Amino acid sequence: MKLIDTHCHLDEIENLDSVLEEAREVGVTGIIAVGINYATNLKVLELAEKYNDSVYPALGLHPQELPEMDDTEVDRTLSQIEEHISRAVAIGEIGLDYHKRVRALASKERQQAVLRDVILLAKKYEKPVSIHSRYAWRDALTIATKVGIKDAVFHWYTGPSSVLRDLLSQGYYISATPATEYHSEHRRAVREAPLDRLLLETDSPVSYGREDRYTAVPKDVLRSLNATSEITGVDNGSLAEQTTQNAIRFFRLPVTM
Repeated sequence: MKLIDTHCHLDEIENLDSVLEEAREVGVTGIIAVGINYATNLKVLELAEKYNDSVYPALGLHPQELPEMDDTEVDRTLSQIEEHISRAVAIGEIGLDYHKRVRALASKERQQAVLRDVILLAKKYEKPVSIHSRYAWRDALTIATKVGIKDAVFHWYTGPSSVLRDLLSQGYYISATPATEYHSEHRRAVREAPLDRLLLETDSPVSYGREDRYTAVPKDVLRSLNATSEITGVDNGSLAEQTTQNAIRFFRLPVTM
């Protein structure tokens, strides 16, 4: 059984050699390492070069980083992404975050303008995008469709069914995290999405769990698989094969099943 963790902040994880070995032991053959700003983009490029048999870089500009970035730094990061775009399998993590703490420091208008610019870059170079859309599902989808990006995944989707239907109609994907074990909105979205539009991820090193909290690492994509299997009624083996094929196709990975 082969698995791909399609969204992981690998640069934030310590003891990486052992973490990656543990992931390999449960069948993880590929990891998409996402960046969120200039510094982390450099780091994921370094990690992808060091672990070039299994780590693939995505270069990003996260909305939660905008409060710390002036327009010059935003432009610097966009230029960096363009400079290294040939080395990236995707642009991400990018998106919108309408949580009140984020909006207080980065307005909706500024977030939307930056997202539009970075998706235009992805369209120019025909790269897929990994979109963060907390409380901003409709606006993120509207920008993606207006720009005309072909391939997008709404990572850790928890939004309404109406937006889910619309993003699926555009050919877009959603991803299932270990929160599929307990988060009702996320479980509902995973249940409603067709299997050929599902990816698996961990968003490591995010903490999960209602009572027994734990910090995710790439091997926990197996938890995403198991919970998604329970939700959909599809056996683990078939689900692993389908979601891994989806990831290979979406990110155009140089991997064979």
